[in-house]
Amino acid sequence: MKPLSFYMTKLSAGIILLLTCSLDCVAADYYVNDFGAVGDGHIDDAASIQLAIDSCSRAGGGSVVFLSGQTYLSGPIHLKSNVDLHFQPNSVLLANPDETIYTESAFRANRGEGMMWISGDNLHNISISGTGRIDGNGVAFMGRELDDSYELKPVTDFDPRPHILTLVNTENIRINGVTIANSAYWTVHLVGCRDVAISDISLLNNLKIRNGDGIDVDHSRKVRISNCYIESGDDCICLKNRREFEEYGPCEDIVVTNCVMTSRSCAVKIGSENMDSINRVLFDNCIITDSNRGIGIQNRDEGTVTDVTFSNMIVDCHLFSDVWWGKSEPIYVTSYPRAVGNHKDAGWRFPKDAIKGKCGEVSDIRFHNISSTSENGIFLGCDAPGKIHDITIDNVTLKLVKTTGWPGGVYDRRPCDGVGFVASPTYGIYIENIEDLTLRDFTVKASDFPGYAGLCNAEVK
Repeated sequence: MKPLSFYMTKLSAGIILLLTCSLDCVAADYYVNDFGAVGDGHIDDAASIQLAIDSCSRAGGGSVVFLSGQTYLSGPIHLKSNVDLHFQPNSVLLANPDETIYTESAFRANRGEGMMWISGDNLHNISISGTGRIDGNGVAFMGRELDDSYELKPVTDFDPRPHILTLVNTENIRINGVTIANSAYWTVHLVGCRDVAISDISLLNNLKIRNGDGIDVDHSRKVRISNCYIESGDDCICLKNRREFEEYGPCEDIVVTNCVMTSRSCAVKIGSENMDSINRVLFDNCIITDSNRGIGIQNRDEGTVTDVTFSNMIVDCHLFSDVWWGKSEPIYVTSYPRAVGNHKDAGWRFPKDAIKGKCGEVSDIRFHNISSTSENGIFLGCDAPGKIHDITIDNVTLKLVKTTGWPGGVYDRRPCDGVGFVASPTYGIYIENIEDLTLRDFTVKASDFPGYAGLCNAEVK
């Protein structure tokens, strides 16, 4: 039998280990209220939240916690490496509506397309988790409400509307479970990011707010978006290569699965800003409902789009007013030079150093097993023969049904140099300058649809 001192030593070691573990666990959680946040929805808690984030990162990382049932009004905050923003149930982080406090541009020297609210640059190991809400307070930054949208306040070279989340050159990002809502501009913008997983979030923007994109994947790689519900006035998920961040290279290796989306513009869009290449992309098992345009590739700059698959999708489109780009095209693949008017009338809208009159190739695009209901047909078009080639439409069904009072008989090329709208009878597919188009098991159901003119406006090889 061992002496009593042996067991006392073991017990003391166990207590010390337990205390050490408990202290570590406590140290890993940084409650914003402990750093001075009030959480009453009226006092700006940005300084307290920033202190919690800075302290958490300095200590090696952990969770910055927002408490259940509290609303934290906040101006701009900056994320730091190894920090998880954790939202307990029914907690809210609310953007301060004071436009004067948003001074950091979301696009560097280009200050005409919004500022940043929650942001980070050159980071690693960033996460946002929980079941609370991040609210951009979008309507507070709008002009008067119209029938189909909100009026935008006049801007020249400065637009104070805040983007909700902007991450630049950040690696290992995880966003899970939270609700992100009511953005005044873009919602989640990933620039030059790598190894990103966004899952099980609800992204609920006001459908009347223009420029209210959902998730913008910009010059980023190895991105997975899954099991999300997205409502957005502008594009729900958009892949692009903005000129302001050209040093980060192509946008590639993107997978989007099991998402449900609604948009007044284009639910799934590739482009229109693309000065590099977008390739190796898969959208699978998604539903698009009550949208203006369904699936869109909208190339308007010298960049290219290649090796993209859309499969196993349900697409439901309707016509909306001309405020929104699109004319109820369930599938839309285009490459036209960017509108010169965007440069003449508002120089900041035409990207610096953009090559006027030039737009790149789109090739090796596949649509497989897609069921669509719409007020218009598929549109495939470019400005020069062969610029778009190797397109496959396989096992795609289009049901044409008139569901709104908006007039049809038109396709939308905007933003492009030249004619923006193409007046035409409604075809199952309207093609312009496309080469190597493969149609396999394509069906159009159009009984009694007004203006229906047939399967295609041209012979398909």
